[in-house]
Amino acid sequence: MRIFGVDPGSRRTGYGCIETNGSRHRLLVCGALSAPADAPLAERLHTVHGGLARLLAAHKPDVVALEDLFYARNARSALVLGHVRGVAMLAAAEAGLPAAEYSPAEVKRAVVGYGRADKRQVQQMVALLLGMDAPPSPLDASDALAVAVCHAHSIGPTGDRDGVRKRPARSWRQYVPSEAAPPEAGAGRAGRRTVS
Repeated sequence: MRIFGVDPGSRRTGYGCIETNGSRHRLLVCGALSAPADAPLAERLHTVHGGLARLLAAHKPDVVALEDLFYARNARSALVLGHVRGVAMLAAAEAGLPAAEYSPAEVKRAVVGYGRADKRQVQQMVALLLGMDAPPSPLDASDALAVAVCHAHSIGPTGDRDGVRKRPARSWRQYVPSEAAPPEAGAGRAGRRTVS
């Protein structure tokens, strides 16, 4: 399976594609997309979208994994990151690929084993897991690879054939039975078996 990881950023968007058999992972490509810092937001978003679309077409992954937005220093930063995530998800949808999202803490736990690991720890562990001679650079690329590795670790035996993990229901509103069970003979209105 090929997993394409994306680390959305307001200045640089990291990307990384790995191939995995479930236990061993191999690096295919990594890097970062960026436009000039003084470019208008629309131009930066266009650069990210176009770059991701070309990379997805070239490497033909099975799934795209993105880092979820959960924290930003201010509302404007959160809004810009939301736009970048949006164009990344659009590129995945246009390529006909499912997208999975992971919080930064989930990614760090899956890769380092500690949800508050720093970027250098993540970078070193990604290099170790992928058998790289040197840590991936820039940090945006190592973060994207970490998201891809997190997805590889998360799907395991509970993933479906599309490679997207199935999260357990957290409330009864999210519960959807896999198959409807046929009603039992003699079941009462409340689903209890009647005994005569």
